[in-house]
Amino acid sequence: MATESDRRAQTELSNLQALTDTALTTLDLQGLLTELLDRIREIVNADTAAVLLLDERSGELIATAAHGIEEEVREGVRVPVGSGFAGRIASTGSPIRLDRVDATTVANPILWEKGIQVMVGVPLLSVGENVLGVLHVGRLEDRPFSDADVELLQIAADRVAGATQTQTLAIERAATGLLERSLLPGTLPRCPGIEMAARYVPAEGRTIGGDWYDLFTVPSGELWIVVGDVAGHGINASIVMGRIRSALRAYALLDLPPDEVLTLVDRKVAHFEIGTIATVACAVARPPFDTLTVSLAGHPPPVIATPGEPAVLVEIRPDPPLGLGWGERQPAAIVPVPAGTVAAFYTDGLVERRGEAIDVGLDRLRGAIKPGNPTELTANLMHQLVGTATTTDDDIALVVMRREAEEPSPEPKSGRGDDAPA
Repeated sequence: MATESDRRAQTELSNLQALTDTALTTLDLQGLLTELLDRIREIVNADTAAVLLLDERSGELIATAAHGIEEEVREGVRVPVGSGFAGRIASTGSPIRLDRVDATTVANPILWEKGIQVMVGVPLLSVGENVLGVLHVGRLEDRPFSDADVELLQIAADRVAGATQTQTLAIERAATGLLERSLLPGTLPRCPGIEMAARYVPAEGRTIGGDWYDLFTVPSGELWIVVGDVAGHGINASIVMGRIRSALRAYALLDLPPDEVLTLVDRKVAHFEIGTIATVACAVARPPFDTLTVSLAGHPPPVIATPGEPAVLVEIRPDPPLGLGWGERQPAAIVPVPAGTVAAFYTDGLVERRGEAIDVGLDRLRGAIKPGNPTELTANLMHQLVGTATTTDDDIALVVMRREAEEPSPEPKSGRGDDAPA
């Protein structure tokens, strides 16, 4: 038969379940963890409780929420994985109990200075059993935690881990949404004789990733068209994308051709964004915009459609992607742009489909492009290439520009002029 203690623990866990479900409606991760820790202290009859979340970039656990030892959060305590009490839990992925709390067993002096006598900590594990952080509790009296306490704490930790992942994802979605609005051009530049349209669509079920487009002019009057793709998704890819975009804009002000600009950006990415891989298509048009100077860094080539001719992929051998520190790149290609010509730049999400060779998608793109109004053409391309797809596995960035058709020369008026002989 269940004891009174068992029934009380089951009630507390049921309350924790309800609290978690209710709290998932808020985006305030700090508030959620604070409420959960208060309930966890009641479940295991502890005086202190804290959650430290893993920062994968630094390999450190960061104090994120605490009860009874709030100083951990206020002081920004960081514990390297493998070091001290919490660090050992994170490195082993297993619970640890302490029957003595002092400088020989824990790295954080706050814990023994607070008078904590005994502690137990458990890992916060994702569904895939990856360590997300550590949850630990402590008592001010010398009353060791039991096996049942450890079991209850691990169950509570699983609830915390699930809630943390849900909240982190919600926060990331909100943050990346703000990045999307700030990094993609709000309005397209105005250039005499040029029409432009653009689209950005994230992959289904995902937040903004590392795809982007950029259109801007520099003081010389040149129009720069950039479409790029940083490997990965989520806020980290978006942040790196923003840095690459800013670097490319800065180097474009040096009045260098696109291949030299990409060489400089590659050097910057390889040095400061270690491990980043990005593909970029970069084109520059100078008034009267009758040519495009194009350079590719591992990116699919643009498509050119000239009136009266079938659309073609520009024949340019791409250089390696950014991030490899490749060095000097081949000279940019010069592509003629006769009046009425359309040029389309895109990321691979527009043409790649799972289980299909990319050449099939490129042929589909060529077949769908015809000279015409860029706004209408962009909508038509998205409808033909994306609207009929069962799913889109990648983000899509698309830019279409058209050099306006030349006005026909006025025909001479027929009939007799004023000075014609009678």
